[in-house]
Amino acid sequence: MDLFNSEIDETKNLLPEGGIVNYYGRLLSPPEADHYLTYLLTAIPWKPDEAFIFGKHYVTKRKVAWYADIPYEYTYSNITKRALPWTPQLLELKQLVEEKTGEHFNSCLLNLYPTGDEGMAWHSDDEKDLKKHGAIASLSLGAERRFSFRHKQTKETVSLALPHGSLLVMKGTTQTHWLHRLPPTKRVKHARVNLTFRTMID
Repeated sequence: MDLFNSEIDETKNLLPEGGIVNYYGRLLSPPEADHYLTYLLTAIPWKPDEAFIFGKHYVTKRKVAWYADIPYEYTYSNITKRALPWTPQLLELKQLVEEKTGEHFNSCLLNLYPTGDEGMAWHSDDEKDLKKHGAIASLSLGAERRFSFRHKQTKETVSLALPHGSLLVMKGTTQTHWLHRLPPTKRVKHARVNLTFRTMID
């Protein structure tokens, strides 16, 4: 099911069952989104993401950065990262997201996709370091990209476009029952930055 032309209803659950996904549309005006995108592209110490899969070491063109209230360690794909302290600009964005959603977050994983050639395969954000059934708020900046969900049992899919400055929130049992991905596309030539605000368990 494609939701590209749906009207925005912040209270509507985009998933038919087994989780909750709310789409808030544009959280930032175009000038605000441009301002933060420029900051993120130039000031964040981006590093290529790494993964150990079936004993093999992979380094991706996608780049990441990890920030939090304290130096949390976060492990996924058998790689452990230590969080950096918040910058003032990231705290501004966190506050905006928290005010909009009513949720509280103590960390943020940032992803940089330099072009549409880079994406993310099907996965769930269900690592043991994360609060179980906690909300994950995804703020998109830069190139508009398609984002998809697929139910783990029924294989039903839900897709929507995430434009510059838009906010999507996954919560409840979404990570238990659904996978999500960012499909690569040759049509996109510009960078996308995705900020995923999360809650780590102490």
